Amino acid sequence: MQIFTAGQTASLLPIPELVDTLQDVVRDYAAGNILSPERMVVDTADAGGHLLCMPSVANDIMATKLITIFHGNKALPVIQGQVTCCDARDGTFLFTLDGPETTGRRTAAMSMLAIRMLHHNPPRHVLIIGTGTQARGHVNALRTLYPEAVISVRGRKPPGVVALCTTLDPTGHHVRPETPGDAEAANIVITTTSSHEIVYDVAPRAGRLVIGVGAYRPEMIEIGPNLVLNSRLFVDDPIGAPSEAGDLIQAGVDWQNVFPLATAIDTPPPPDIPVLFKSVGCAAWDLAACRLARRRLTQHGATTAP
Repeated sequence: MQIFTAGQTASLLPIPELVDTLQDVVRDYAAGNILSPERMVVDTADAGGHLLCMPSVANDIMATKLITIFHGNKALPVIQGQVTCCDARDGTFLFTLDGPETTGRRTAAMSMLAIRMLHHNPPRHVLIIGTGTQARGHVNALRTLYPEAVISVRGRKPPGVVALCTTLDPTGHHVRPETPGDAEAANIVITTTSSHEIVYDVAPRAGRLVIGVGAYRPEMIEIGPNLVLNSRLFVDDPIGAPSEAGDLIQAGVDWQNVFPLATAIDTPPPPDIPVLFKSVGCAAWDLAACRLARRRLTQHGATTAP
């Protein structure tokens, strides 16, 4: 079985192709052609860490992600793990991708897919809230697909914001710390924190797309309930969201009014309403990454990443 490093995994999962692959998998998942049960989360004895197991099965491949999350880590990464891909016809173990790299890239790609499906114009001004791995991944994805967009970054610690922006865009032309007026000017807002307190709570605005990425447990929250309850709501995974989407759970949403992203493939929302997309993650999205990686390995006729 081939084992790919983080760098090799990144080369196997270019964002433009990953977004296209995710769109196909979103449709397959909604049609019942991919089985992806709600992920298993087991806390450590002191509740300081979490073990997550996420399997999924399609007709061509099977994928299982096994990762650990320890927010208290200093010398080690917060997220560690791997995604293993098997052939669905005979069970052969094919390869293993780096778990954090896969998670970061497919999560950012899912947000890019939401922009494609739920926002009627290319992003002009995007506000990113957070300065961690997910913030970095989303900025890189936006820069790849929408190089002309202005990206403002908000964080709790100004030096961290400046460091992130300088690293990602030394010129400061396209990626810069948030300035007064940016929050109102942004037509897309993406929250990427692990917060247990609201970090974005403004009045909903027609034509603005808000994407919530970070709150993946019921006790976590990033987006205020007023915005949640007064927006058209979409989620990436209708199976996992009711028990995982902290922003929506704490707002007390009526789940009959929450739509899977797949419904927007053929019926996008009208342009004159506020829209909120909540991403909680799903093993099917890791399967999409594995499907793309396998295709690229086959195309290149390689046993190593291109």
